[in-house]
Amino acid sequence: MRNKVQVTDEGPYTCTFQANNKPRLTHVYLIVQVPARIVNISKDVSVNEGENVNLFCLAVGRPEPTVTWKVHKYGLLSDGEFLDITEIKRQQAADYECVTHNGVAPADQRKVRVTVNYPPIITDVKNMPAHLGKTVILRCEAMAVPAATFEWYRDDHRPVESDNNLRVKHEKTRSLLLFSNVTEKHFGNYTCFASNRLGTSNASMLLFRKAVRLLIPYQTKFPVNLNGGLKGIEWQSCTGLFTTTTSMSTE
Repeated sequence: MRNKVQVTDEGPYTCTFQANNKPRLTHVYLIVQVPARIVNISKDVSVNEGENVNLFCLAVGRPEPTVTWKVHKYGLLSDGEFLDITEIKRQQAADYECVTHNGVAPADQRKVRVTVNYPPIITDVKNMPAHLGKTVILRCEAMAVPAATFEWYRDDHRPVESDNNLRVKHEKTRSLLLFSNVTEKHFGNYTCFASNRLGTSNASMLLFRKAVRLLIPYQTKFPVNLNGGLKGIEWQSCTGLFTTTTSMSTE
């Protein structure tokens, strides 16, 4: 009996034993199996959109293991130790998993994170109406890797800064202009700039005064037939809040 079998122990062996007081001889060949194991794999990589990506995953084992690449959202991508991606797109950013196995033990697996960088694209802007004295928010949202930094400009290209009635709030993927008490000076055109090391994008939106609906009081009269065939006049008045109708006989 051999303990802690090594790969070097593989080979032919001769077994001698006694049977019916006669020496017997038999030959066996020892095959040593080794679980599949990843010994070298690409490091996490960060590339710009449109570049080529080359990943490798080297594995050992006996019998010789199989190697596959897969991504959770796509499933199986490729068989073999090497994975080549030509002109990578931002949608292909993911954790790429290398899996190796040879049936001796559970599969060995490791991941490589691929980050795809691209310039900002502004996705959410719209003009906003506002009442004097009320609150309103202008939003600017941008997709970008690395994350974008934001800056706001007003009509005359002056940078927008916070004051008592206006606060600039930057979040991970968007920037907000928070107006707590809208005044006449706040109305105008605002431009949002989103930037990272790969480029800049901008979009404009208008903060404008919301029209107030006015109801003008009026009074009209027209002839009607009352009960019993009497002629009369019906008055209809509107005060702007409600309408009243009054009928009177003319006979």
